[in-house]
Amino acid sequence: MENIMNGKYFYFAIASVLGVLTSLFSFLLFLLLTIIYFFLLYTYKRYSSSQLLFVICLFTIFFLTSEHTKANNESKLSDSLTAFHLQYTENTKVDGDLLQVTALDTKYKEKLLIRYQIKSEEEKEIIKNTNFYGRLCQVTGQMKDPSFAKNPNAFNYRIYLASKQVYKIIELGEHPLKNCAVVKSSPLTMIKELRFKGIHYLEEHFPPEIAALSAALIFGDRSMFDPEVLIDYQKTGIVHLLAISGQHVSLLIGMVFYLGIRIGFTKQFMMNFLLVILPIYAILTGASPSVIRAVLMIFIVLFILRWKKQLKLSPIDAISLTLMIYIFFSPLIILDAGFQLSFSVSFSIIISTSSILPRYQQMISAMVAISIIAQLAALPILLYHFFEISFISIATNLLYIPLFSFVFLPGFYLLFFIQIIFGDTPSILINLFMKIITLANSLIEQLANLSLAQLVTGRPNWLIFIFYILMILIIFLVWEAGLQKKGKQVIILLALILFTFQNVWSWVNPFGEVTMIDVGQGDSILIHYPFGQGTYLIDTGGTVQFEEEEWKKAAKPFEVGRDVVVPFLKGKGIKKLDKLILTHGDSDHIGGTVAVLKEIEVEQIIMPSVAEPSQSELTVIQEANKLGIQVVKVARGSQWKNGKSLFYVLSPEKNYQGERNSGSIVIIANIGGLKWFFGGDLDQEGEDRIIRKYLNLDIDILKVGHHGSKTSSGEKFINSITPTISLISVGERNRYGHPDNEVLEQLAKTTIYRTDLHGAITYRFYGESGTFSSFLHNIKQ
Repeated sequence: MENIMNGKYFYFAIASVLGVLTSLFSFLLFLLLTIIYFFLLYTYKRYSSSQLLFVICLFTIFFLTSEHTKANNESKLSDSLTAFHLQYTENTKVDGDLLQVTALDTKYKEKLLIRYQIKSEEEKEIIKNTNFYGRLCQVTGQMKDPSFAKNPNAFNYRIYLASKQVYKIIELGEHPLKNCAVVKSSPLTMIKELRFKGIHYLEEHFPPEIAALSAALIFGDRSMFDPEVLIDYQKTGIVHLLAISGQHVSLLIGMVFYLGIRIGFTKQFMMNFLLVILPIYAILTGASPSVIRAVLMIFIVLFILRWKKQLKLSPIDAISLTLMIYIFFSPLIILDAGFQLSFSVSFSIIISTSSILPRYQQMISAMVAISIIAQLAALPILLYHFFEISFISIATNLLYIPLFSFVFLPGFYLLFFIQIIFGDTPSILINLFMKIITLANSLIEQLANLSLAQLVTGRPNWLIFIFYILMILIIFLVWEAGLQKKGKQVIILLALILFTFQNVWSWVNPFGEVTMIDVGQGDSILIHYPFGQGTYLIDTGGTVQFEEEEWKKAAKPFEVGRDVVVPFLKGKGIKKLDKLILTHGDSDHIGGTVAVLKEIEVEQIIMPSVAEPSQSELTVIQEANKLGIQVVKVARGSQWKNGKSLFYVLSPEKNYQGERNSGSIVIIANIGGLKWFFGGDLDQEGEDRIIRKYLNLDIDILKVGHHGSKTSSGEKFINSITPTISLISVGERNRYGHPDNEVLEQLAKTTIYRTDLHGAITYRFYGESGTFSSFLHNIKQ
């Protein structure tokens, strides 16, 4: 068996991954790919019948394991439950006045996410410093399902939690430690307690900037980071440096092994010591996919060196075996972006070690080559999960990898141990690191704000994703063959195709769309023409912010523009809006505008011609002036054309002075063979003015006014325009009771689409015909 397996773990790993993918995704597609893979092994790799049978068995085992995990990936709890017996299993997270912590229900053996609204600032401080481990608590609360994605390409919190075997959220009405008994801590719990105490020790004894970086690099915890700084790290392509990477683990293990030998311990003793300490280290640092990969890989290598000296295990075999063990015990981890990035980059660098990297002997050239290899390997995954990449990531990695590896990593460990041993850290060291951090963060902020730094492509579909992988494989093969003149030309050509393919597709794509984005209780509608002929956004949604005490404020409160509209646009590959149409000054329609302006290039902003703009409108105008964006005020009679489409403004009259909703911009437009009515929050008074002024409008699609409120959609108006389809943008279980039953009765003769029930609603058209569908139910007309 050793002869069969020796040197072939890489091919076994591919079969294992195919088994999991066949279970989790398209069965027929991945089964076909698997059959092709078996054929290639038999034909080109000259696998014998016994070897091929072994690979088929591996595929089957991983397929069945994944099927078993998938079948059990749901809650077993009754929705009527209100009483729970909890043992807290993870560190607490306090953000503003919200406590979140994962717990195990000891009666039903199921993990739950616990939420508790903190009652006072004093209680918040007590909770932040309280160790929840080692307690068995009886609590009562309301059970609810996690939220799910209601827009294309949106983050799906329900799937994210399910991948961690958490299916229900418990909202507590009382303190989570009110009725508890102390239980004996297990070894696992003791390690987690140590991590909790270590993180809080850093927070108590160091300035916030040092504590945040130290917690990230020592314990794998980024909760103390300023959200804006994290965004800058992500935009510049170096956010991975804040995670404990394989290189990080290898450096530490190497240092510990070297120090042990220098002190006088034998190699045998140090290997035994590391085999014991590695699992503890993985838990102590948060057990992220990158940590588990690195620790498991080193553990396997040390284990074989210790007990199976005759077995030769190459680095590619070691990481392949690591991958197989990992997904066997946790098949759903294959959905995790961190897991995908960690293994794809590691595989690429290890494979390149024997074929590409030996040509680069000097340190700088070797670092550049490794950075390019890592970026190419990560590219499809980054585009799939984040829809954009940083053009300057190679340069920033070259600058910041040495800083983190040789300054921050050893430096923060040094500060941490000095503080523990002596109870104080010299101010000269604190000041030195503060200056370095300030300078580094300032530079990252400048680089992140470069307008040309980001390439927004949108989320690739499966065909484009496979195209990316094939192109990257060809680039690696050409690079491996040698970079003579012809080879350089081929790589430059392939790189140009790679980085422009999706953007070129948007210019040749013959399909257009109109999508009512689900922004909750607000409005936002995308109009995207085929062949890149124009992109408009009507309103940006908005989150109503209430004045709160400082201690209640979350570090990064939910904001519709930043957290819903911008990801939706980037997921579509949209990086520029030709027109941003803001129908009126209410915050639920334009509150997300500033966030959109920060991330998306806008050519022109259209606003209603009103005598007294709202404060929200004045803020938008001020931001537009800063960015040099043209602001146009429109009134009745304003119009523009886009190909065959005419956009005509019906309301308001110039310098309108009445009620704000009644002064909404009202537009009729011909799009995709249908006549559309976009009216913001137009009320019945405004509707009456329009049907008196414009007879026989004969509308196909009505964007229902004011989220279905009874102040809009009057009987006379509906009977006059006779729509076929009604679109209602409304928040789920909103406090206003929208849409009103009278309005629904009024619209009963039309087909009604509602964002609260259907999620995003899309009309996809080709030429003068198209199809309606909803994101949640895929309803088609």
